[in-house]
Parts: sequence; structure tokens; C-alpha cells
Amino acid sequence: MPNLVTPRDHARRVLHEEADALRLMADRLDSSFDDACEMVLRTKGRVVVTGMGKSGNIGRKVVGTLASTGTPALFLHPGEALHGDLGMVTGDDTALAISYSGETDEIRAILPSLRRRAAFLIGMTGNPVSTLAETSDIVLNVAVLREACPLGLAPTTSTTAMIALGDALAIAVMEARGFGKTEYAALHPAGSLGRRLLLRVADVMRTGDQIAIVSESATVQAALFAITRAGAGLACVVDDVGKLVGVLSDGDTRRCLTRLGGDGLNVAVRDAMTPAPRTTVADRLAVEALDRFEHDSVKIGDLVVTDGNGKPIGILTLKDLVRAGIVLPDA
Repeated sequence: MPNLVTPRDHARRVLHEEADALRLMADRLDSSFDDACEMVLRTKGRVVVTGMGKSGNIGRKVVGTLASTGTPALFLHPGEALHGDLGMVTGDDTALAISYSGETDEIRAILPSLRRRAAFLIGMTGNPVSTLAETSDIVLNVAVLREACPLGLAPTTSTTAMIALGDALAIAVMEARGFGKTEYAALHPAGSLGRRLLLRVADVMRTGDQIAIVSESATVQAALFAITRAGAGLACVVDDVGKLVGVLSDGDTRRCLTRLGGDGLNVAVRDAMTPAPRTTVADRLAVEALDRFEHDSVKIGDLVVTDGNGKPIGILTLKDLVRAGIVLPDA
């Protein structure tokens, strides 16, 4: 029986051809790429990316990568640009025009205006002698030997090369800026990294009526009523000036009642509480508080949040951190 070519065989050929093209492009990178990075770093405004069709789709992806890694960027549709959207471009901007042929009609039509309006023009093309290349200050060459499409028609290897070089440009600029996790989190506040690097205990803790605070002279029964009203897991025990001196947890109450029976309800909280409880402060990162829950030598379910004078101002529970997305529910 003849050997049959499977879909996986076609897929492997495409992946190998595109990977080979990327390696060749990496090997031929020259000072033009360094100059393009420097140009973006010097840009006072935004990087305005434009492209038509599939190049436009790639341009939108490049804009997203630039913006999320610290470089302000926007996408300009070349067709809309010809009908007024060129007003988006200012003299503080750098334009990045993407066209594999370098001769796309819509790109050629806006090049004179981009040349006049933007501070710099970078061309990303596979044709270094095209109109786009000749008009640009810097040319990023994305030429490939052939498309992975067996007909040589559908843009495949060439589009992979363009999107990869766009990523390379964004990341190289990001590295040059010293853009790190904290800056990335600030631009991604809804993501897990953003929450971990931005959310503080004050953003998550329970306050007000959700805290049970009792004096050390109060009875265990009074403390239980306070805990019930607050829907809390423990009571914060304070001295005469309101400073935290201990906590009364469910475990403390059970141990007291086991020892004294019903009379334990009338015992002063100071005689049943856990002194010197685990605490944290409001401006600490929530993820740092999580580390206390996970690695403290004593298993705890609640952290008391205190102010600079040692007075309780909030309660933080592991459930609060789960709801905030700091820890996964099964962690």
C-alpha cells in the first residue's frame, strides 16, 4: 500500500518551514532593528501602527503587545485614515506601517501624510526596494523564501514572520525600558498577576460591623454574641485604650467550655483568649498576607489587621483572599 500523507504530516511541514523562516530572520537582524527600538524609545507620543487586511490584523496584535508592555500604541486603519482618521497622528508619534509587498494601495496612499505628520516612519516589509521601504526612515525586513501554503498564495510564513518581529520589537523595547512585573501588573489590574502585585490588605479586609471587638473584661458569652453579630470567626480583645491584646476564637471557646462547662460562659475573655495573636497591617500586599496563612508555624484562619497604634481596624480571612483571586479555591 502506498504511504498516505496524514494531516499531521502537512502540519509538521508547515511548522518546520515557518520555524526555519524565523531562524533565518533572526540570523539576518542588523542595526536597523536596534535603530527601530531606539526610535520607539525616543517617541514622545504613541506608536501608530497601520496595515491592510492580514497585515492589519497583525498590526492590531502588535499594538496590543506594545501597549501591554509599556509602549503607548494605537491602530490606524489605512482606509479610514484617508477619510479623516489621519488626525490621530501627531508630530510626537512614530508610525509603523506593515505591508509585506510594500506596495499595498491603501498604505501607499497614506504614506505621504504619515511622512509629514509623524516624527518617524518605520516600515515592516518583505520587499526592501518597495515604495514603503523607500519612504521609511527605518526598514524592518521580514522577507521569507516561500509561503508554507503549497500554492504559494495564502500568506502564511510571511505573516508569521511579521507577527514574530512585531513581538520582538515590543519585547526588546520593554527590556530597554526596564519594564518589570510591577509595571505590567499596573496595566493588567484584572489579571492574576495584577491582583497579586497591586491588591493590598486594605482592599480585601473586613471592616466596621464585620469585626467583633470586645474588652478583655467582657465575658465569653458577650464575646460570642459579638462574634455572631459580626458574622466573624473570632473576637478581637482590646485593653482599656483599645489596643489589641488577644483574640477569642471558636477553639478558645470550646477549650474553655470543656474545662469549665456552662460556667465557662461567664469567664472573663482575658482568661480564655489567645494572647499575642497573628496580625498584619493594611498597606501590606495581600499576597504577603497569604504567605502568613500558608507558612505560619501555627495554623490560622484569620489575621487581625492593626493600625500604627496596635488597634484592630480589620479582619482578613483566607476566604477573602480566595474571593479576591489572590489564591485559587483549591489551594
